[in-house]
Amino acid sequence: MRFLEKITDLWINVTTNPDSLVMVGVSLVAFTALYYYLIKFLVNNNSSSLVSLFVAIMIIAGGIFMINEQIDNGFFLLLPFLMVVVVVMLYSVELKRVIWSRKHPKIVDQKRGESAVYDEEKSKKCIIEIIKAVQDMSKNNVGAIIVLSNGNIPRQILDSGVSTESDISSELIESIFFPKTPLHDGAMIINGTKIVSEGCFLPLAQKVDGLPKDLGTRHRAGLGITETIDVVSIIVSEETGIISIAKAGKLTRYADAEILKKTLSRYYW
Repeated sequence: MRFLEKITDLWINVTTNPDSLVMVGVSLVAFTALYYYLIKFLVNNNSSSLVSLFVAIMIIAGGIFMINEQIDNGFFLLLPFLMVVVVVMLYSVELKRVIWSRKHPKIVDQKRGESAVYDEEKSKKCIIEIIKAVQDMSKNNVGAIIVLSNGNIPRQILDSGVSTESDISSELIESIFFPKTPLHDGAMIINGTKIVSEGCFLPLAQKVDGLPKDLGTRHRAGLGITETIDVVSIIVSEETGIISIAKAGKLTRYADAEILKKTLSRYYW
């Protein structure tokens, strides 16, 4: 009965008081947006169990709040705040990636009025050239980091290397990462069909517990950039020649030509 009485009192208060109606409407919109983005973030990070836990807590807390009149309304409003704090503590790295990420259309070179067909052919050529360079460097145990970006690399990372606007070719990529050249230890940043920077310094990965012990700074750097920014890194080991692909803070090793082709195709299309 207390539950029904509270619902009735709330309805009467809202319908008779315009100020209360506005406040309730704003609160509903704000909390709906908060829960939507919070649940969407957790689902995207494979945390459906945490979503179920949060929903269960909200239902139980709501039931207790409606039944027990002695509980202050402000206490119930603390629950969303506590949920946000928990998510920030558990997913700080993933949140950094969301903050840094910016949605950009796929890079298509239209500066000179090329047609869509030409752009598709140009993208296919870039895929072939990148795969050839990566496989050649793998065979010769030449270390490399190639970052596939969408124009979302922070300026400080781009400025740490040498800015260029070069067309993608296997010869150029291999020459840049050739041992003992000035830029071979840094990362190459590719933006669409252009190499935009070379020899860049990348942030190192923070989550290293699950990484194999034989992986060094190059892999930590290639993985670290994907923890905070929505990019893909292709890493070639100098010691073993093994090709790895890093995305969203996760590393996939032993990438062959087929995996490279799928990765690059998703990037360009």
